[in-house]
Amino acid sequence: MLITELRLQQAAGATARSLTEAQTIAAGIGYPVLVRPSYVLGGRAMQIVYDEQDLVQYMREAVRVSPEHPILVDKFLEDALEIDVDAVADKDIVVIGGVMEHIEKAGVHSGDAACALPPYSLDEVQVRTLRTQTKAMAKALGVIGLINVQFAIRNDVVYVLEVNPRASRTVPFVSKAIGVPLAKIATRAMLGESIEAIAGIEDIERDHVAVKESVFPFIKFPQVDTVLGPEMKSTGEVMGIDRDFRKGYLKSQIAAGSTLPASGKIFISVRQRDKRAVASLARRLTEMGFSLVATVGTARVFERQGMTVELINKVLDADRPNVIDLMKQGEIAMVIETPGDGRARKDSYLIRRAAVNLNVPYYLTVDGAQAAIGAIEALLKSEQQVRSLQEYHADA
Repeated sequence: MLITELRLQQAAGATARSLTEAQTIAAGIGYPVLVRPSYVLGGRAMQIVYDEQDLVQYMREAVRVSPEHPILVDKFLEDALEIDVDAVADKDIVVIGGVMEHIEKAGVHSGDAACALPPYSLDEVQVRTLRTQTKAMAKALGVIGLINVQFAIRNDVVYVLEVNPRASRTVPFVSKAIGVPLAKIATRAMLGESIEAIAGIEDIERDHVAVKESVFPFIKFPQVDTVLGPEMKSTGEVMGIDRDFRKGYLKSQIAAGSTLPASGKIFISVRQRDKRAVASLARRLTEMGFSLVATVGTARVFERQGMTVELINKVLDADRPNVIDLMKQGEIAMVIETPGDGRARKDSYLIRRAAVNLNVPYYLTVDGAQAAIGAIEALLKSEQQVRSLQEYHADA
């Protein structure tokens, strides 16, 4: 196996051709697991399974299992950072075009996740490791042209998730961010030309950050939940570029049609394991002059830390008003809601749907909320500057 030969790490997993095999594999590697048909694109029918009951339902209802179409069962790396790396190779060398850090944790399809180039939280050692491993795999596979590798980092261990010896959807974004036409160069490499002339792009110190944000068609599909997962839902993407990550992320949100507020009420409702992390974000919001609105569980956490919170009824309670009422009245400037699993997710669906219908900015992960709050801080502190791509690349 190539991964073993190169001494790289990969999440444990195996192929199942029956429910019994899938149950045995999942029990052996431990839940949660990522299950998917072995023959799909775009993450179609991929699912994160947290227990045996969900696995049985998936195997029986979501896919047809047969020897011709086996199921891949892999250990799901919870709370892991995910990274995309795009590179181009000729017969002699491999050149890294870009290392992109996803803003959402692993578990969100790479086509749906927002990402930043260069990475905004990885250190130099981690980036160097990702580049080295990408080059090793490209050379071992004999790639001529483009290659895309998806990695995860969990507890400082780098795992290889996926290797695609082809162009990825990220190539146009990377090319614009670094000012180098990777597809054109890869085509020439496939025709036998050397890419030696662009080898120096890895050493260029760029003083800008490019942020990719995905665009979703949820407004056109009223029955579709907006929670992101392994199955791709986006239909486009935009790019924001500026001198630092916060400003670049702000521009990406504006381009995607999600205008961040400068004042008003922020509704926050999060699952239990996110409450400590969100408390610090809530305090930053109050320090910027925002008011907090929450249901009883989240409100108590904030009040214990000395923050003032407007208590609101739960959506499914008989008492009114609830957050949907406030959104309809134009009183909610932004929603931060991390959905739980099972019934809790179904209950909060109405909040997410209302946010989409009423064009209220919403963030469903702690990482996305943190990026948004940083962008709001940048919005309040300075005027936005617009520069052309040519101006950014001229500095490099």
